[in-house]
Amino acid sequence: MTLGEKIKEARKQCGLTQEQLAEKMALSRSAIAKWESNLGLPDVENLKSLAQLLNVNIDYLLDDVEAMIEHVIREQYDLFQYGIGSKKKKKDRLMKEKFPGAIIHSLLGDPKLTKGEKVIDYLVSFLFDAPLGIPSIINRIKNTDKEFYLVEKDGKQLFVTVTDEFVETRQLREIITEKKFEIGDWQYIKYANQLK
Repeated sequence: MTLGEKIKEARKQCGLTQEQLAEKMALSRSAIAKWESNLGLPDVENLKSLAQLLNVNIDYLLDDVEAMIEHVIREQYDLFQYGIGSKKKKKDRLMKEKFPGAIIHSLLGDPKLTKGEKVIDYLVSFLFDAPLGIPSIINRIKNTDKEFYLVEKDGKQLFVTVTDEFVETRQLREIITEKKFEIGDWQYIKYANQLK
């Protein structure tokens, strides 16, 4: 079960709507909806609040994610301060500034397909002679504001997600050596080249 599914199930068992939970947490309903649809992750403080409000423990919510992640830091930033060019280039500049002297790998990230998405993908390809991967393409379009990085510095690895508004840095407990790996409900591939 994904983190989003666990949040949704626990919310329903408490008899709360998304709006009611959002109000109790002083957040927007869309933030709750993003978490429940696995399009965003709550930060540490919000996870604590969720666990308390939904009468579950944090270990239950993060049992598959927490094994790899030690702690999370989320910081806001201004994308426009990083020069001209594409958003990707600006985010690359941000990463080089934030982690000087580190080895920084860009990552290609895709949410793992649910069973339903796999079935739809197969049916669409069979019925319309379309290529496989349509749900993956849709997921990429939904997540175009995100760039992912794996940073190696001082014998540690950091997993960094950069959106148009914030940088979220997670220190990993286990060193990732493979080119392809998974964290939670996402799968990642390291680009061959490092940021220079």
